[in-house]
Amino acid sequence: MLQGCTEWPAEFAERYRQRGYWRGETLGALLRQRAQQRPDSIALIDGERRWTYAGLNEQADRVAAGLHKLGITTGDRVLVQLPNITEFITICFGLFRLGAIPVLALPAHRESEINHLATLSEAVAYVIPDQHLGYDHRPLARSTQARVPSLRHILVVGDPEELVPFAALQDAAPQLFEEPPSSAVALMLLSGGTTGAPKLIPRTHDDYSCNIRLSAEVTGLTAESRYLVALPAAHNFALGCPGVFGTLYAGATAVLTRDPSPQFSFPIIEREQVTVTALIPPLASLWMEATSLIPANLESLQLLQVGGARFKAAQAAQVRAKLGCNLQQVYGMAEGLLNYTHPTDDEALVHDSQGRPMTEDDELRIVDEQDNEVAAGEVGELLTRGPYTIRGYYRAEEYNRQAFTRDGFYRSGDLVRRLPSGHLIVEGRKKDVINRGGNKVPAEEVESHLLSHPAVRDVALVGLPDPISGERSCACVIPKDKPPTLQELNAHLSHAGLASYKLPDRLVILEQFPVTKLGKVDKGRLAIEARSTTKRPPIRPTP
Repeated sequence: MLQGCTEWPAEFAERYRQRGYWRGETLGALLRQRAQQRPDSIALIDGERRWTYAGLNEQADRVAAGLHKLGITTGDRVLVQLPNITEFITICFGLFRLGAIPVLALPAHRESEINHLATLSEAVAYVIPDQHLGYDHRPLARSTQARVPSLRHILVVGDPEELVPFAALQDAAPQLFEEPPSSAVALMLLSGGTTGAPKLIPRTHDDYSCNIRLSAEVTGLTAESRYLVALPAAHNFALGCPGVFGTLYAGATAVLTRDPSPQFSFPIIEREQVTVTALIPPLASLWMEATSLIPANLESLQLLQVGGARFKAAQAAQVRAKLGCNLQQVYGMAEGLLNYTHPTDDEALVHDSQGRPMTEDDELRIVDEQDNEVAAGEVGELLTRGPYTIRGYYRAEEYNRQAFTRDGFYRSGDLVRRLPSGHLIVEGRKKDVINRGGNKVPAEEVESHLLSHPAVRDVALVGLPDPISGERSCACVIPKDKPPTLQELNAHLSHAGLASYKLPDRLVILEQFPVTKLGKVDKGRLAIEARSTTKRPPIRPTP
């Protein structure tokens, strides 16, 4: 196991192997096996580019060889920040085959997040597009390289300028490398963290292969399925639940899109005969509204997965009527545990619940603030451990003591209740994170940056309910003198390098904050006060 990671205890690892969760499979071998079984079948569609399994597998081998020529080897971490394009897939599989580790950043991340991730992971390379959605990633890459001593290579998809062209990797002759052990770390996902900058989630070949295999099965993927990768592929939901990796596991076809809007996605669904896709609730609602406005034949669509935030029952009930497909609710976390509704569930469960765990070995505790299990049906914090739930974040020993119990249960921070059927209903969050349209905004991180603004004496970020995005963020500010404007604060945060989805949607100026009996800011009361202070402005779109 990579230094800085926490292993599963031996008795648990043995149990997971004996019960067939861990099969000794590596992610790099997954694509090779499908290429041997279905060489001429279409694996990936990226606009006008179409890749057979044999062709995609060869590209992965070429990328692995090109990376090897750069000196990248087993255990090296490579920061990957790419949109939904073929190169995202080939860099991941190329790294898997070397035993190197992709660290998956989201396309919306900027200087603050990228510098942190590169430093924490000690990345030796950083893979970027030249530009995406009007943002030039090359200046960001240069500044990151100047700050992070370990960062030797910048690889650019598109115009590299003086940096390394990604295309040079693809020119290398295909080469085979020794497979890493299945117990090794395969990739690192990002937490939605509550304590500032995101944590790194080390997923092994064993546990993530289990994750994608079981997700593909519970979603009903077959070789005839066509999965539209509408959300960022770097996000766990679109990556392995079942996502693009689960699609390839099933020998099916993944269809990439860089724009999840209905205007862009509906024609792709019709043209490519997409059968399944995954969305966050705000996008699902937008799609349903757009069916009467955008002419497109969506008859091929059989299943819509919705996750990333709670999907309200009233909206869930409209999916079949609006989109003509079945709904599968998904509740999970990049740290592991996944819950799905099933085709055999009655409508009430599909509409009202967030599903049940994938395996019998997904152990759940629902506890009160003293870690005592609550009575059946009562609300409490969800703790979990299992065959695909991590035992610790990467290089976060102190934080791990808070985030995990002594016997290895992960503290999700989510408040849930469990139905007699085993299905979960998510009632809220214990952790101080704002879920803005499926993007997790850590309040502490934003607050710490706002406190550096010269006009801010104190600040607290709270989430307010919103019918479109689920939650919107509100900065409650006690000013030093002249109150700042929302535009000034957001410009300050943008200059600090925060992703745009972390910028507050609202500003409320106060003279003091309500506090608890212990003298801490009472964010519950503060949110009520903020909600009644001003009218709701329009929400900024999430990129």
